[in-house]
Amino acid sequence: MNRDMPLAGLHWFFDHAETISERSMDRIAALGGGIAVQHRMAYQGEYFVERYGARAAEATPPIARMLEKGLKVAAGTDATRVASHNPWVSLAWLVTGRTVGGLRIYPQRNCVDRETALRLWTENATWFSNEEGKKGRIEAGQLADLIVPDRDYFACPEHEIADTASELTVVGGRIVYAAGSFASFDPPLPPAMPDWSPVRRSGAPATRRGETIHRQRLDESCDCASACRVHGHDHGRAWAGSAPADDLKSFWGALGCSCFAF
Repeated sequence: MNRDMPLAGLHWFFDHAETISERSMDRIAALGGGIAVQHRMAYQGEYFVERYGARAAEATPPIARMLEKGLKVAAGTDATRVASHNPWVSLAWLVTGRTVGGLRIYPQRNCVDRETALRLWTENATWFSNEEGKKGRIEAGQLADLIVPDRDYFACPEHEIADTASELTVVGGRIVYAAGSFASFDPPLPPAMPDWSPVRRSGAPATRRGETIHRQRLDESCDCASACRVHGHDHGRAWAGSAPADDLKSFWGALGCSCFAF
């Protein structure tokens, strides 16, 4: 293909590449391509290990090796089709080599340091979108898109990285979200879309008064020693809902809701 339609100057790349070979990485590098990786192994690592073994999972994908070979590499979500939109989950996965369930699937040689992980999500990604020099760094001349996190990403314990959240989000130099110590700068929510939405005209439907009182009484009667991992001690919300929390084989049961036990 390169012979018939030269790739020189094009920013082309492969997605995922969990099981890419050394030879394929060398070919991509020689042709000037890149690889966009996603953190689906943070969610599917246990299943991969169960099916193929821990050894096979050690470099899925071999991110550190890709960088050593000089490949263009960036992190993302594949439009959330294979992973969460939350970049902090990805950053934790890149740094620790662990799934969201805590399983260590990568040896240290396939993990990256915090700065490298952050660059994969910011500066490195601009090559893939042909926006190099326009965004990805906080400096004069680049887009004023930035956040202020609720903790020091570079100093917090590794197990806290995934829990990081933004306290201030700026897009194009305009504050679009603020919380915590910046809460006073939080702009009002935009009108609901589409413009014909009933919620836009009458607001969100209020909870029925009777249901509210019922839930309050359920919560007040709670004298359990431990909280549900999904709902805390708000068992009334779980009991009044329709989620099958008592079915251990269902979605909610698998998440660990134990309100049915209290």
